[in-house]
Amino acid sequence: MPRPIKGVPMKKKHLRSLNSIQKWLQSNILDFDHLQDAFWALEKAIESVEESPLASDGILPPPLEIYGESNTLALYSDGGCRGNPGPGSFAYVIQEHNGDILAEGVEFEAFTTNNKMELSGPLHGLRELENILPNKGRDPRLTKVKVMTDSKYVVDGMKSWVEGWKSRGWKKADNKAPENLELWQSLDEMRTHFLQVEWVWIKGHAGHPQNEYCDKKANEVMDAHHS
Repeated sequence: MPRPIKGVPMKKKHLRSLNSIQKWLQSNILDFDHLQDAFWALEKAIESVEESPLASDGILPPPLEIYGESNTLALYSDGGCRGNPGPGSFAYVIQEHNGDILAEGVEFEAFTTNNKMELSGPLHGLRELENILPNKGRDPRLTKVKVMTDSKYVVDGMKSWVEGWKSRGWKKADNKAPENLELWQSLDEMRTHFLQVEWVWIKGHAGHPQNEYCDKKANEVMDAHHS
């Protein structure tokens, strides 16, 4: 079982925010001294939080994006390549709200593009999820999934572009086919196999534990093929 999360990798961000608020109040409130002790206490409390973005043994914390959503699953993915086009990979991990890992995977392609890998991660993750849920007595058609990725290309595409392309017979406004058309079509079709698939953008390389985990796995497999 995953150990409880003791903190999130946002300590520096919160300290910076606290410092900004403190400076703003100092410049706008004449009698700021009576608030100083409160800010010292807050700073000390933030500093005392034990951050654990990823345990040394590889155990991930529960997904913050589905906190309190016991009927929702979290699918994190990341992908990239070296050269664009060039050798690339993608990785994904799927978790329950309590942190249990349902599935994870990573694949390498000798010649691909960054966008193809970013699209392939969620696609393969959803396919794997559809396969394993019935074995656990769960129906994918009654399951909600949140897909988290640091690719705005994927999130914007699935939340807005795809519907426009479909209305024009899978054509862009210039009447040309979208790049990576087959992947977009497969991803669009795959999401209909679930009750709901929500697309969420998260900032990459910002200490997010699951995003960092997927990035690490994807880079490891690329390193392995070029060692």
